[in-house]
Amino acid sequence: MALPPDRLERFARHIVLPEVGGAGQVALAAGHVALIGVGGIGSPALQYLAGAGVGRLTLIDDDVVELSNLQRQTIFAAADIGRRKAVAAAAWVSAFDPALEVRSVGARIGADNAAVLLAGADVVVDGCDNFATRLAVSDACVGLGVPLTSAAVGRFQGQVGNFAGHLPGRACYRCYVGDAFDAEDCDNCAADGMLGAMAGMTGSLAALSAIRVLLEGRAALGDPQWGRLHLLEGLVPGLRSFTVAKDPECRGCSQSG
Repeated sequence: MALPPDRLERFARHIVLPEVGGAGQVALAAGHVALIGVGGIGSPALQYLAGAGVGRLTLIDDDVVELSNLQRQTIFAAADIGRRKAVAAAAWVSAFDPALEVRSVGARIGADNAAVLLAGADVVVDGCDNFATRLAVSDACVGLGVPLTSAAVGRFQGQVGNFAGHLPGRACYRCYVGDAFDAEDCDNCAADGMLGAMAGMTGSLAALSAIRVLLEGRAALGDPQWGRLHLLEGLVPGLRSFTVAKDPECRGCSQSG
């Protein structure tokens, strides 16, 4: 696959990076990312995935744009209030770069449909807002053999990590949180608050993490750092990381290696 002249110019700043190069940019153009949630995390993640030239994007979100979203969900404007987020986000992608293939799915993803909705993705980026969905997505990714970039944010903290529970010795997201969170209850940013820029930091790191997955074996930047969870602190800026160990009894991935 060769990039046409206009794409070479558009992504010149990537291509001159030795860690990405032409081969890496071609890999991004051939990549397919499924993005779950185009809200506080998904909005900035989508901007940088599209900006990086990821060729196929599937956007999954059953919510509508509200006025209170605009403080952190940067792809939306006042004119989008009341529209389906997935539809508005897909329209943003098409306006930003018509060469990208984008599909909107205005449905809630769960255990009953995750495998169908995520099939064919090269990496799934999950920025949803409840544990039940996160665990259903993690289990589906393990079953499909698809890597997962998991990202979460609240108040002044964020966390991002790449998981590959389908690979021998690698942890899945369920290895990290266990089975206690298969319920809809979770902290709510409407009650707890969230700094908009914190969502931007987390979403940007999620995009970078997914790009690492897409570039694995194609460019030097392609080190997914499987199971390495990065914790962002915004109140007193900082970053710390630790590795999630595979749980040999995990019901999400224990049969996968």
